[in-house]
Order: sequence, then structure tokens, then C-alpha cells
Amino acid sequence: MTEGLSGRGRPRNAAVDRTVIDAVLRLIADGTQIGELTMEGIARHAGVGKATLYRRWPGKEALLLDVLATVEGPPPPAGAGTGDLREDLVRAVEFIRRRGLAKRESALLRTMVTQMRSNPGLWQRYHDTVIAGRRRMLVAVLERGIASGEIRPELGADLELLCDMVVGPVLSRATLYPDASLPADLADRVVDTLLDGMRPRA
Repeated sequence: MTEGLSGRGRPRNAAVDRTVIDAVLRLIADGTQIGELTMEGIARHAGVGKATLYRRWPGKEALLLDVLATVEGPPPPAGAGTGDLREDLVRAVEFIRRRGLAKRESALLRTMVTQMRSNPGLWQRYHDTVIAGRRRMLVAVLERGIASGEIRPELGADLELLCDMVVGPVLSRATLYPDASLPADLADRVVDTLLDGMRPRA
């Protein structure tokens, strides 16, 4: 579930959460627009009480963010990472590659992303919670690489640019060039090329 949007009140029942999320996915797959969804309608379709929804999500936007996170799949684990700079960067880039493949293959994911973009408030919240969280994780990996001496210290002067350089190649291929291939070894090749340029110079 999306960090900071769930976990209020009594202990969560994962089966109920899944039932609700599945109900939302069915409604969207059947053609219901995001703007037409209501907490009351979702509760009725899921066969649960409205109070059950509000114990889990403060409103529809929070629920939709969890639904989208479920469709996208889990991001790389948060926390200290593996301790291996290359492996942590590969995991971050691989997530983008897999999400690109999922968006190409999943009409439901494409529909959700398109509809969320048409709702500026919801799209901004998605960026402020989901995207920003992933960005912080990548910044932490790069900071550890600088601290360990694996990345030249001067590159830490603009960590946002460094993040863009890590995620940009696969993100560009996945979104701007829908026919471009996203092979299984793409993350490894991108990271190895970047590390060649980021390592301390002899």
C-alpha cells in the first residue's frame, strides 16, 4: 500500500483491502471513469460497508493511489538497500523497465494513468507520494555511493541531475518510443555505462 495513505485505526485485513481494490479495478475495466467513482459505489460493489473503506482510506484519492500502486507492482524495497551500489541502481532502473512493459501490455494501467493525468489534484498527489518516495530512495543510493567513494564527490553537487541520468534512458525509451525494445538486460547495460562515467578517475 502507498506509504502514508493507509494504516489508520484498527489492524488491517489484507483480504478486505484486496477485495476493495479488485472491485475498483473491475469498475474501471468495465468502463467507469475515475471521476464517476464514489466511496459509496465502491463499497457497494465490493460488498463491504462504507465505514470499512473510510477506516482504511480517508477518501477516494487515497484509495485510487493504492489501486494504481497495486497495478504497477511493488517498487524496489525501501531502506538501506543491498549495500552494493551497482545492484541497488540496477534494481531502481529495472523497476522502470518493468513498469514500462506493464504499461504497454496492460490496457487497465494505461487507462488509469490517462484518467489520473486528467485530474490535476490526483496526479499531483501521486507525484508527491509515490514518485517522490521512489526519487528519495534513489537519492539515498547515490549518496551512499558518494560516501563510499564509488561515485566522484563533485557529482553530488546536483543529485537531482544525477537521478535524471540514472532513470532517464529507460524512462525515455519506455514512454517516448513505444516501439523501442525493453530487453531484460537493459537495466544492467544502462547502469554499467553510467558507472563508467561516475567512478573516480585515476
